[in-house]
Amino acid sequence: MTENAVPAAPSVFRNVSFVRLWAGTTASGLAMWALPFVLALAVLERSITAVELGVVLAARTAGFLVAVPVAGVLADRHARRGVVFWSCLTAGLVTPVIALGMGRSLLLMAVAAAVVGAGQGACRPAFQALVAEVVPESGRQQANAAITLAVRVTTLVAPSLTALAALLVDARALLVATGVLWLCAALVPPAGTGEPVPAATTTRAGFVPDFLDGIREARRHPWFLAGLGALTAVIATGYSATAVVLPLVSRDRYNTEAVLAAATTAYTVGALLGAVLIARWRPPAAGWVALAGLACYGFVPLGLLLPVHPFVLIAAYAVTGIGIELFNVPWFTATQREVEPGKLARVSSLDFLLSYGLAPVGLALIAPAIQEFGVSAVLGVCAVICFAAPAVVALVPSSREFRRA
Repeated sequence: MTENAVPAAPSVFRNVSFVRLWAGTTASGLAMWALPFVLALAVLERSITAVELGVVLAARTAGFLVAVPVAGVLADRHARRGVVFWSCLTAGLVTPVIALGMGRSLLLMAVAAAVVGAGQGACRPAFQALVAEVVPESGRQQANAAITLAVRVTTLVAPSLTALAALLVDARALLVATGVLWLCAALVPPAGTGEPVPAATTTRAGFVPDFLDGIREARRHPWFLAGLGALTAVIATGYSATAVVLPLVSRDRYNTEAVLAAATTAYTVGALLGAVLIARWRPPAAGWVALAGLACYGFVPLGLLLPVHPFVLIAAYAVTGIGIELFNVPWFTATQREVEPGKLARVSSLDFLLSYGLAPVGLALIAPAIQEFGVSAVLGVCAVICFAAPAVVALVPSSREFRRA
């Protein structure tokens, strides 16, 4: 056993507090992923138009981005359980308002969606910090793997469950059902059982000074800032290539939508396998293994660029799915271990804000870039960025273990 190795821990599912946290996180994830599909069904029912769908989803994203940094500060100032409760309760109570606005008021729908998005964004850093409170360090990698496993299962089954439910009820009723899921997410999680947040770590001088204090804490960890930069670059390029180019390649190169469905399913199945693998595996150089997993995202734009057999492209998506979880789980675990407990929510909010918050920017820019420079050039640049960014981060001395020297 190496000097920094953590002893093996019993199953985290023997920890009742974690089971409650896991169930709450899963409920919130199911509600979050179901909403776009429910609204898409509303378009098919002609309850709303495609333009209204775009406006509502954009409003939800805006609410998410505004709430994430604010929630990071609040979750470090106050009990994380309280932030989870009020954010999920807000999302649960306001979700039916979206249904109320269907066919009546786009403004009402957009405002309600923004509030729901704010609830989604507010609970994310608090959930992340709660893991560190209810799970001992030796079990956090397994706990994070269990949470990400639930997220991937949710991603896989939410569209199917939504479609099946739509056979029985309309989109308005389904929206109310997602509100119930948010209420479960508010009520089920436990109170934090770890050390209380030290009062000295929150300046109480205002939101901006407190958030800047979180940024200063992030700067104390070179591996974190460098890794966050790589993660942001990979999501903004690799993810955008997946979302925008894959449907075109499936249609134009392979003349079937089956490749689109198979590739996206393979990515999720690969992520499930990656989560199962990393739940127990403790590689000696966890940071480098994680960065290698992140670099696997480069196989997606590369597979889309080259005229490969469809099974090769599908396999590339599966490998990418495995790789992203080999990154995610050690990344979250290291953040919970290395960051000062009283600043963990703020640092986590910075993570979500940059990595996932900038993803829409990549989506918005990649289509004009393709029109200006061509698909091949854009995919080539995306592949180079996905491979090169994690490789550059691996040169940072503290990146080997995601641990300060």
